[in-house]
Amino acid sequence: MKLALILILIYSNSMFAFNMSVNELKNKSPERVLYIGNSYLYYNDSLHNHVRRMLEESYGYEFDRGNYKSVTISGSRTSHHNIDYPLNHVNLGAEKPFELVILQGGSGESNTIEERKTFAKETDIMIEKIHNKGAEAALYMIHAYVEPHEDTNPNMIKDIKKMYIDAANKNNILVIPVGIAFENAYMEKPKIQLHKHYDGTHPSLLGTYLAAAVVFSSITQVSPKNIEYNYFDAIGDSDIEFLQKIAHETVEDFYGIDL
Repeated sequence: MKLALILILIYSNSMFAFNMSVNELKNKSPERVLYIGNSYLYYNDSLHNHVRRMLEESYGYEFDRGNYKSVTISGSRTSHHNIDYPLNHVNLGAEKPFELVILQGGSGESNTIEERKTFAKETDIMIEKIHNKGAEAALYMIHAYVEPHEDTNPNMIKDIKKMYIDAANKNNILVIPVGIAFENAYMEKPKIQLHKHYDGTHPSLLGTYLAAAVVFSSITQVSPKNIEYNYFDAIGDSDIEFLQKIAHETVEDFYGIDL
């Protein structure tokens, strides 16, 4: 099902608008999921573990973890992954084929026109292969750099948004607006630390939790506000409340839905 809307994206002192088709997953309760990406996913006990725990709480039962996998390469870009290998579920020790594959691109892939073209080409190929395996595909929109990263650029999030949305539109697949959620959180609470303080690129535990809440809500179209999971008491109540609120509002605004 497609929900047609116009997204008005505002950042820095500029604004642009473009037509966008927001796609839902056909299966909003997938249990066999494969994540493909880099250290943005595996930091802080791995994003897929946080999402799985949220889904298990929401569903009321535990998953077969052998069918819930994450394949990451440090510093990788989309083109660095040989997707044929993990798509064959047997290669990862999974008993059944994956229902959903979530693709996360490299942090530098939005930096130049040529890099964005390469990302578009590679995602087209990967998404076709995912569909040929009978699975759905989704794109995990990454966050932008912040200080002290040397390549911090206020326009970076604009390029990230367009790159991911264009690729998803072309292939009629879901975009998971993690990068937008980070932007929204910083706008509302500038002093919150969603990135590692020493590099300005990798997510902190709070950043990973926010990303997981956005992934959870994007997949299920269920609000994360009622999730009790707090990473075994490692995240305080006030932070949980704020991050769940941001995830809820971001998903509602991005997809044009009421959770």
